Amino acid sequence: MGGVTTTRSPRSADPAGRDGGSAVAQALEGVPARLRRVRGQRGFTLTQVAELTGLSKSTLSRLETGQRRPSLELLLPLAQVYRVPIDDLVGAPDVADPRIRLKPRRLNGRTVLPLTRPGGVQAWKIIVPVSQTTPNPRTHDGFEWLYVLSGRMRLVLGDQDLVLGVGEAAEFDTRVPHWFGGTGDGPAEVLSIFGRPGERMQVRAAGRDAPEPHQDPHL
Repeated sequence: MGGVTTTRSPRSADPAGRDGGSAVAQALEGVPARLRRVRGQRGFTLTQVAELTGLSKSTLSRLETGQRRPSLELLLPLAQVYRVPIDDLVGAPDVADPRIRLKPRRLNGRTVLPLTRPGGVQAWKIIVPVSQTTPNPRTHDGFEWLYVLSGRMRLVLGDQDLVLGVGEAAEFDTRVPHWFGGTGDGPAEVLSIFGRPGERMQVRAAGRDAPEPHQDPHL
């Protein structure tokens, strides 16, 4: 009596694998748009990125138009130049994590990542593009502390015009006309900590609900 041989289709053998492949394909499809967006946020031209990464301008152009399949050896130098996690370029989904993930925003040409909840002393990581070099001083109540994480930052404070490098900090009364931006030789990453005078004391003394959260005074 002849035996019966059965086979399983490779397509149906691993549904999870099929779904995973679809997810990978969708992530890769979004890479060109992410590369264009991040480069625009940093204020780089393709020529500048080519010089900084050692990749050819044509390769970068093909990556941004979807004509070249992204690979780890291509994305790693781009992530380093743009100073972003490689997950941001490939659109990796967030995993279960109890930590609060505050999303960056694009405001007035700058990328701003809030590091604190609204209310009280506020902290932001601000990425200033290479193109923002024209001072526009302003004043408001408060006190600010700035720290340069990468690149170089220009600070106009009253009649002073200063350039701060990595690891340098400045603190000042924001009632003094002030502005900070780039020096024109590359983007800068700046940590900003800002507090309004007597804010918490006023809230406690009034015994009322906390006021509406303040907007970033630079934006």
